[in-house]
Amino acid sequence: MARATARPAPHRENPHMSSPTPPGRHAGRALLVIAAAQLMVVLDGTITNIALPSIQSDLGVSASGLAWIVNSYALAFGGLLLLGGRAGDLFGRRRMFRAGIVVFTLASLLGGLASGEEVLIASRVLQGVGAAIAAPTALSLIATNFPEGAPRNKAMGVYAAMAGLGSTVGLLLGGVLTDYLDWRWVFFVNIPIGVAILAGTRVLAEAEADRRSGRLDVPGAITGTGGLIALVYAITRGGEHSWTDSLTLGSLAAALVLLALFLVLQARIAHPMMPLHLFRDRSRSGAYATMLFMGSGMFATFYFLTLYMQQILGYSPVRTGFAYLAFSIGMALAAAAGSKLVARFSPRRIAGPGLLLAALGMLWFSTLDTGSPYATQLAPAMFLTGLGLGSGFVPMTLAAVSGVRPQDTGIASALLNTAQQVGGALGLAVLTTVSATAADDRLGDAAGTFYRAAAEGDPALLGQAAEALTHGYTTAFAVAAALFAAGLIVTVTAVRPPRRPAVPQPVK
Repeated sequence: MARATARPAPHRENPHMSSPTPPGRHAGRALLVIAAAQLMVVLDGTITNIALPSIQSDLGVSASGLAWIVNSYALAFGGLLLLGGRAGDLFGRRRMFRAGIVVFTLASLLGGLASGEEVLIASRVLQGVGAAIAAPTALSLIATNFPEGAPRNKAMGVYAAMAGLGSTVGLLLGGVLTDYLDWRWVFFVNIPIGVAILAGTRVLAEAEADRRSGRLDVPGAITGTGGLIALVYAITRGGEHSWTDSLTLGSLAAALVLLALFLVLQARIAHPMMPLHLFRDRSRSGAYATMLFMGSGMFATFYFLTLYMQQILGYSPVRTGFAYLAFSIGMALAAAAGSKLVARFSPRRIAGPGLLLAALGMLWFSTLDTGSPYATQLAPAMFLTGLGLGSGFVPMTLAAVSGVRPQDTGIASALLNTAQQVGGALGLAVLTTVSATAADDRLGDAAGTFYRAAAEGDPALLGQAAEALTHGYTTAFAVAAALFAAGLIVTVTAVRPPRRPAVPQPVK
């Protein structure tokens, strides 16, 4: 946030602030490189969704494996995001930015060449690792390459726009590439982009003063990310097999132990990956919890709607991508309005009504059947949900960084991104379990029966399986509505108006 001062003050070096290089003739190219990296990282969260049915058909991926293709990226990205930002502070932001892009690009090549779901999921984990290094360092490089004021504000606006545009571009590009080339191109497309970004990093400036002392919290990264992976696996396996299954219980116990150990480490070590003091502020903790619920519902929406449109309604990948324009338009309009409304209203007065709209949109989705029309049911529900979710991102970001020390602003905002990614992974694990259970209650092994009936050309059985799967999807949408409602309750009860900075008194 910009800080107001009563009069110019002599320049003094602040070890907690970056030392930006004044923008010169390379400023435009520097912004292009940073924005392209952000776009590539964000679009990869959605571009794969459109290709999921094609991947499943080509590689014979199981229903649980399909969810892991999405979740493995989100868990690695969200779980290591804070560590990636810290690595940039310690070892140099430009250096780590390059390392993140290299890992991401090589992982994309591995994903495009994958011959089975295990290799594909492993490549998604590596993509998440690369994104976790590149994304926070890209944001930090804005502070390094653009001075405070109009230049940095413009750069931050472009960076934020890429975050919103990336989801839309991912959905559209994923449809086009899958339809006209092959699903593997949703991974291969990152290779020329990554190479171009690497070539462009020569124009990025970095001052040695930007590096800080300390060390990486590797134990925190291992216990935190490992605990989340164990928890998601336990939820997924519990739904597939049994909640009393020994491996399910063992994974759940491992998750609880690892996450408890993570919190103990964060409270005791000198340089924690997740400073717990940031959670002492009730409003900030509320913002993180709200974003957790928003992510949990949003990830599941993309996942189940994609399967519904392609498998049940028979949409092609490219038609599915363009169908999501209703969602993207709603989100873009709300985000643009929200960035202006935050100057007049408190975060909860903007995000609260937005979450209510999102919950209503999910309830609308819960009324879908095997032949729901796009124009009168899917598109309006998408627009309403996008409008609601788009209303929450800007005010929650403001609530997360309000009142923090300048040196904690970066990690406070990174925690919000982490909450969204982790929430998405946990939410998808829960809702895929809910969906599969509801569908199988209607028809045993509904997903397997659907594919078998399609292969055998049995229209009667295919219809029964489609109805069962649709029932599973709509049940998941109803639970997602409850998640958004929970986010609404947290917003209203915990998120307070940001504290206004004291107005400096003129010196007499």
